[in-house]
Amino acid sequence: MNDSLVILSEVSAPRSEALTQSKDPLSLNSDVNPRQEFSPRSGFTFLRTACAAAILLLTTLASAQTLTGTVKNSTTNKPAAGDDVVLLKLGQGMEEAGRTKADAQGHFSFKLDDAQSPHLVRAIHQDVTYHRTAPPGTTSVELEVFDVGKKIDGIQVVADILRVESAQGQLEIVREFGVQNTSNPPRTQMSEHNLEFYIPDGAHIIEDSGSATTENGNPLKTAPVPEGEKNRYSFIFPLRPGLTRFEVAYQLPYTGSANLDPKSVYPLEHFVVMLPKTMQFTGAPSSGYKSGSYPAEPNAVMEVASNTGPGQNLAFKISGKGTLEDPQDAGAQGQGQGQSEGQGPESAQTSPGAQATDRPGGGLGPPIDAPDPLQKYRWWILFGIAFTLILGGVYVAVRQQSAARALARQTPGSSASGNTLEDDYAPAETNTRARPTSMLLEGLKEELFQLEVERRQGQISQAEYEKAKSALDQTLERALKREAQKA
Repeated sequence: MNDSLVILSEVSAPRSEALTQSKDPLSLNSDVNPRQEFSPRSGFTFLRTACAAAILLLTTLASAQTLTGTVKNSTTNKPAAGDDVVLLKLGQGMEEAGRTKADAQGHFSFKLDDAQSPHLVRAIHQDVTYHRTAPPGTTSVELEVFDVGKKIDGIQVVADILRVESAQGQLEIVREFGVQNTSNPPRTQMSEHNLEFYIPDGAHIIEDSGSATTENGNPLKTAPVPEGEKNRYSFIFPLRPGLTRFEVAYQLPYTGSANLDPKSVYPLEHFVVMLPKTMQFTGAPSSGYKSGSYPAEPNAVMEVASNTGPGQNLAFKISGKGTLEDPQDAGAQGQGQGQSEGQGPESAQTSPGAQATDRPGGGLGPPIDAPDPLQKYRWWILFGIAFTLILGGVYVAVRQQSAARALARQTPGSSASGNTLEDDYAPAETNTRARPTSMLLEGLKEELFQLEVERRQGQISQAEYEKAKSALDQTLERALKREAQKA
């Protein structure tokens, strides 16, 4: 705030100096109002300057913000004292902006250098990370962590889904697993064999296709690693309480037909094979597949085996060619078809969410809209600007009246009835001789203020700032000397 007051004083000081140096009052006709002190142009210039200074001040104050939070161990229902807490700034990537430890009550705090950027808060408990987003304007977050075990009860693979399609002599399979952790008390399972699966002979995993998505989280890249047995892989990713979804894609040569055996490792609620209607599917005699359609993808067919056991024969044969639509494109197409068939706008708005929920294995819910970053500060900003403008107007009025009275006392032979002094706030028609110099001073002071604003916003370097300010200071000094000589 002191910096802003310095800027305002620098803008106002040259005008006052020029005012006190003027000793040649202009005699005006008696019909001119001697008490008129403000011109519309000068008043507008000051209001614009004061508004810019107020916005700069409030932006500087808003950029320095404190983010507080707590870390709770939901396994023990106690504060997670001593856990590492990391602040990550989100931009082009993730940049560590701070690191601390939770105190005995689980509390922590960070000073935000850039409160207008989104952040991510990470808590580390027993070598497993937990995250909470902090959109712009967030002042407090709460994180939940869990104790870790290598093997815990309540872990179940609820779905194993294969999306099969063929193109350019290759059979591509995108495989998705849904793993539910219902442990009580809630705990996280972390081991080298958290989720295991087989791929067919001759297949290879597509690079960077592996990912894991926690409940209410975003997909994270995680590559499956090969185990000692041929074609057997595992995801080394923590199974936190709730649903965790894994996805991997692999390819194998295809000549028009193929026999596949998924070799399921776990008991499953549902094993699903999705393929285009242009391809044919034949399941093993004891597999128990049942055919069905998937409303979100009308060009696909589903083969489902329910309540299967580990090692159960789920082999099948496929033939033919075809590709599946991207799930997002299929959802958009289904929404358009629903509207064309006479569905109302209300049902059209809810259909995308319904499609995501109906997808086998569950779906991601609709994204949560981040709050308006300035919602909490909107009225404070408006109040601050209004208060600054009012205070600035009063300050300038008092300064001009005091300067006018002082000059009137110093001018010889002046009388209250016939003469008054001229200043930069007099009507434009009465200031014909000194107007060019006053306009020059006005422009120089405006440029100095703009230069200060650009420096504080980082738009120019320190060297550029010093060079430009030196030149403006010299020009302003010469202009003031000419003004004094003319006076």
